[in-house]
Amino acid sequence: MPIQFADRLNNVETSAIRELFKLLGKPGIISFAGGFPDSAMFDVAGILDASNKALADEPGAALQYGATEGYQPLREQLAAFMATKGCMAVAPDNLIVTTGSQQALDLLGKTLISPGDKVIVEGPTFLATIQCFRLYGAQLISAPIDENGVQTDTLEALIAEHKPKFVYLIPTFGNPSGGLLSLERRKKVLELAVKYDTLMVEDDPYGDLYFNAAPPPSLLALSAQVPGSRDLLVHCGSLSKVLSPGLRVGWMIAPPELLGKATMCKQFSDAHTSTFAQATAAQYLKAGRMPATLAHVRQVYAERALAMGNALRKDLGDAIEFVQPQGGLFVWARLTGAGGKVNDGAEFAKRAIDKCVAFVPGVPFYASNPDTSTLRLSFATADVAKIEEGVVRLAQAL
Repeated sequence: MPIQFADRLNNVETSAIRELFKLLGKPGIISFAGGFPDSAMFDVAGILDASNKALADEPGAALQYGATEGYQPLREQLAAFMATKGCMAVAPDNLIVTTGSQQALDLLGKTLISPGDKVIVEGPTFLATIQCFRLYGAQLISAPIDENGVQTDTLEALIAEHKPKFVYLIPTFGNPSGGLLSLERRKKVLELAVKYDTLMVEDDPYGDLYFNAAPPPSLLALSAQVPGSRDLLVHCGSLSKVLSPGLRVGWMIAPPELLGKATMCKQFSDAHTSTFAQATAAQYLKAGRMPATLAHVRQVYAERALAMGNALRKDLGDAIEFVQPQGGLFVWARLTGAGGKVNDGAEFAKRAIDKCVAFVPGVPFYASNPDTSTLRLSFATADVAKIEEGVVRLAQAL
């Protein structure tokens, strides 16, 4: 007999990005497709020192089972790290350590979403979020974004109409849009949370990757200015984009009742995040190496983002439009069809593969009403010379 799979799997399909990766073994390919940091940016020496110190100082704790909530020294270091970003009221007990911030999204799905519940997300948004929330039966509603992030007037109308279980946002250099929610709109989001008694989820894996001026404070940092909003806010963070995705260290800050339910569900899935990875991360943060690491990756990614923007304007001209990113890892672009050039992202992706360059079409990043002319380009893992050559190839594929 055929295997009878759970009905919930009818709502999801395999990641379009993972499927695209199968094509990247072609010799000579230049990839703008990945959503990950450049491994050349990893502070290998610092991580080695941290792991050695973790084993030397507390070998039993680093190698043994641990608390589901997280390794206490790491929770303390993460609370201190959040304080450097204006979140002064975060105590170690206000957060749990997760296996990457993606586990935090899964825990939100497990604890909050019943089949048929409505959840508002940005259009476009993180692909794994769409898949995760749909797996738990959510009905996803897209809120449009522009160069200043989610359009809060439309968001308010959607909240009033649909009364969602929660709203999920990536306010700072989001994936895939690279968008930056303005300070005014950040305050408005917190006001909407209080006005409509609606939970807001802030996913913030890219907030430290700014290129010039620092972005506005996070929703969590601003919540002190909007009475009542802190009790309606979840903040998800990660070391994956700034230190190492291989450590799989993320965290979730949430109201106590939600944090307790999430901890219970985490017990069922992995018992706890790797204690060795947590101990290593704790030693790394304690050693004070993060500021220098951040300064380095910001400089490198800023150069690459500028190179990609300049190359796109030079070689593709009015056939493409985009907002120059001020941080993060991505350029989010739209094909205009000017001059009779291709204006469909999926078709352009196929032509680009033939020219040995890859990117991700934009359609999978929409929960509904996708813009077929959009695409996501990552500048993170290619140096300036490869970026310029890759964009030349993109021009040839038009």
